[in-house]
Amino acid sequence: MNPTESPVQWTYRKGRGAISNPTGRYELEQIEFQHDGREYEAETLETRYFDAPAKSLINYNQSPDIALDRSINPYRGCEHGCAYCFARPNHAYLGLSPGLDFETQIFCKTNAAEILEHELQASRYRCETIGLGYNTDAYQPIERQLKITRSILEVLRKFRHPVSVITKSSLLERDMDILQDMARDGLAEVVVSVTTLDAKLSRILEPRAGAPHSRIALVGALSQAGIPVGVLAAPMIPFLNDGELEDIIKTVAEEGAYCAGYVVLRLPHELKQLFREWLEQHVPERAERIMNTVRSLHGGVDYDPEFGRRLSGQGEFARLLRQRFTLACKQHGLDGQRHSLRTDRFRVPSDQANLFE
Repeated sequence: MNPTESPVQWTYRKGRGAISNPTGRYELEQIEFQHDGREYEAETLETRYFDAPAKSLINYNQSPDIALDRSINPYRGCEHGCAYCFARPNHAYLGLSPGLDFETQIFCKTNAAEILEHELQASRYRCETIGLGYNTDAYQPIERQLKITRSILEVLRKFRHPVSVITKSSLLERDMDILQDMARDGLAEVVVSVTTLDAKLSRILEPRAGAPHSRIALVGALSQAGIPVGVLAAPMIPFLNDGELEDIIKTVAEEGAYCAGYVVLRLPHELKQLFREWLEQHVPERAERIMNTVRSLHGGVDYDPEFGRRLSGQGEFARLLRQRFTLACKQHGLDGQRHSLRTDRFRVPSDQANLFE
C-alpha cells in the first residue's frame, strides 16, 4: 500500500503534472482524502531512481491499432510528468500510484543492453522493427546520466536491427551519430511527439518534457541529418489543444518532417480521475466542456478501449478532426503513412552467434 498521504497531496506542485497520488487499483486498501478547505504549502517532491534490472526487454503486443508488434522501454515511470499520459496506470502493477508516484519514482533497466543482446541472439528470434520509448520516454532526464537508451541503440546498430524511436526530448540529439549510421541503411526513424506549440500550456500539461520550440528544432535537426522524422500530434484534447492541429502540421512540415499522425486523448483506469483533477486545477472554466466532448469521442464514456476506436475516437468531433488532419497534411505535403524500415539486414555478429542458445 502507498505511504499514508497528507492533505498536501491535493495541492498543485509546480513542475509536476499530477495533482494527487491516488492508491493504485490493485491495492487491497483504498485511501480517499477529503480536502478540509485550508491552503497548504506544497512540499518539494524529489525524483527517486531505482536500479531495476530486467529479466526480459522486448515487449510484444497484438494490438491492430499499433503498427509495430514489439517495443522496448528503458524506464518504468516518467519524470516528464505529462498529465495526460496513458502509461500512468501501469505504475499500479508496482504497487504504486499512477499519480505523483509515476513521475517521481522511476525504475531504470540498467542491464538493458546485456539482456537485449541475449534476446536478439536466440535462434527463434525473427526481426521486425522495434519501437523504442513507445510507453514511457526513452529520453527522460535521467538518461543524460545513465545512457541506457544509448546502450540499447548501440546493440541495435551492431545487430543491424531496425528501430523507431519516439520522444519529446531534444536529448536524442546526443545519439544522432548512431541514428545517422542506421538511417543510411534504412534501419532508423524518429517520431517527435508535439502536443502544443504554446509554451505556457506545455509547462503545466507536460511540465518536465522538452519545450515546444526544442521539439520543433529537433525535427529540423533530424531532417538535416538525413534521419527520417515524423511527428505525432498527440494527444488531441478537445477545446484545449485541438485548435492547434493545423499549425502543428504546418510548422513541422516546414522543418522537414516527412509524415504525421495524431491520436485523441484516452483516459484508462486511474487516469480518468487524475486528468479531471488537472482540468479543475488549471482550466476549471472549460473542464466540463472538455470532459463532455472527450466522452462523446468514446461513445458516451470516459474511455472506450476497443481496438479501431480508442486512438481515433468516434462521432462528429472525431470525424471533423480527421478531416482537418487530412486536409492539413495535403496542404503541406505530408504523408499520413510512415515508411517501412528494412529487416533484411539483420544479422547476429559472428563473434557472438550461438552463445545463448
